Amino acid sequence: MWRLFQWFKPNTADPAKPARRKGGLLNPVGTDPADEELTRSALIHLESHLFCWLLNASPAELARDTPQAPMVLTRLQSELDDDNLTELPRQPAVLPMLMRALSAEDTSRHQLAEIILGDPSLTEQLLHVANSPFFRPSDQPIESVEHAIFLLGLDGVRSVAAAAVMRPMMTARSNHEALFTQRVWRWGLACARAAELIARSRGADGNAFFLVSLVPALAYITLRREVARIYRALDQASLPEASVIRTALRTHEWDVARLLSARWDLPPQYQAYLMTAERPPPRGPHTPINDGIILGTREVLRHAHQRNLPEEQLLRALQLDEPTFVKIRTALLGMLREAPHP
Repeated sequence: MWRLFQWFKPNTADPAKPARRKGGLLNPVGTDPADEELTRSALIHLESHLFCWLLNASPAELARDTPQAPMVLTRLQSELDDDNLTELPRQPAVLPMLMRALSAEDTSRHQLAEIILGDPSLTEQLLHVANSPFFRPSDQPIESVEHAIFLLGLDGVRSVAAAAVMRPMMTARSNHEALFTQRVWRWGLACARAAELIARSRGADGNAFFLVSLVPALAYITLRREVARIYRALDQASLPEASVIRTALRTHEWDVARLLSARWDLPPQYQAYLMTAERPPPRGPHTPINDGIILGTREVLRHAHQRNLPEEQLLRALQLDEPTFVKIRTALLGMLREAPHP
């Protein structure tokens, strides 16, 4: 069936289409001009190593041209232009009430517990996430919502609740996407926790940055499923090539992250955080999202024994003083060491 479409090529010169970004999810911002190109190049390589790991593919497989790519990617672009992504997750029903509770300073432990316990699936997910190495403060298992709130405190449970809302949408639907979803979830949690800790070190709302920094991971899963769906529609026997998925992720990661934040009606400030991370001001300060994604990506890859980023280049790419960097990385490595290795 693919041969019927090989004549079709996207109109790459169409002036109505926005130019493709030079940057990516790993944005170097606010660096010394003398180091800027070196840092940007290093982060482009780090992003390539991330895609190799997430897609379980070699660099040659990610660079391979396929006859299917132009048609699939053009159809994906058309669906995005028409705001018609089939695989875009709907807003979780409990999210609006949970967001209000998480953002209100006067929310009590009892009120938060009531909201969580009112949704059995959220309760189950929260206990699952709370007992993961990314959150559990000790070897003692967390057996109830009240126990989680007691051990983690309100701030800790806010991040756990945000992850619990996201977790079902990042669970594999088939064997074909199982490894990808496991690795994206691990990567997303590492980036979100790093962003949360960085935000707290700057006196900002760590819970807000935790939730927002999970959105790109959900965007990755959404895009992979959308590409797989397009393949199935055209040829039931075909599975999407790693190179096509990689191009879809690289080109539309921020588009889908923004679309998710708007569809889910996240608070305007959260959407502004995403916009600033996507388009950082020249020579401006890093946001916790930018630094969190860079640090989380590097440490996840290093812990998985994948090619990553030399420490000297990592420090140049981050806007963290050395004591803060050491403290946050130590906490992140402790979580990664305890987490199962996908």
